[in-house]
Amino acid sequence: MKKKNIILTSILFVLFGVYTYIVKTINVKAIGPNKSKVGLATFNGWFSKVIGSNMKIYKVTEYLGYVLLLIVVVFAVIGIIQLIKRKSLLKVDREIVALGILYVLMLAVYALFEKVIINYRPILIDKVLEASYPSSHTVLAMCVATSFVMVADKYFGKASKFLKVIVLILLTLVIAGRIISGVHWATDILGGVLISTALISVFNMIIDVNKDKKKKVK
Repeated sequence: MKKKNIILTSILFVLFGVYTYIVKTINVKAIGPNKSKVGLATFNGWFSKVIGSNMKIYKVTEYLGYVLLLIVVVFAVIGIIQLIKRKSLLKVDREIVALGILYVLMLAVYALFEKVIINYRPILIDKVLEASYPSSHTVLAMCVATSFVMVADKYFGKASKFLKVIVLILLTLVIAGRIISGVHWATDILGGVLISTALISVFNMIIDVNKDKKKKVK
């Protein structure tokens, strides 16, 4: 495991932590629904007014999120098949193991910020206040799409180029849709990008370990 990768990953997590603290503590005002408080309120309030809200686009991004989850299911199936055939987790492809770790970390981030509320959405969803930070769809889109692009060649052969384009389009549509739909504060989206980058860096470290082993074997 390269030292520079460890340092970069650590810096990314620290940046996310510092950013989260800023969002939670600076310029906090009750500008959300039901007088819910939001950090960096001046900027977030301005952004929310400019964007407005569009529930149709919100619904579209929900469905696109399900498509991304199908990718998770596909790799989970590949991993299960390998485990059954090879009869040892140690013999499962390092890329599949890395994907599993990435998916677990994504779920952990989601669960953590459902309990540790940084702020709520700028609009009510079905008349309910929902946790909004970081944008879970941004995390899902960035982590799943980026990791897919990194391993697609190995598992999908000639079809990988086409599939990469489709997945990157999905990534763009989901993040742009979450912004335009107005169901998140601007800081939620950026928070999602920051934590996703850190998680992808963890994934990349694991993949690099595998590459280093192959070089030594050669």
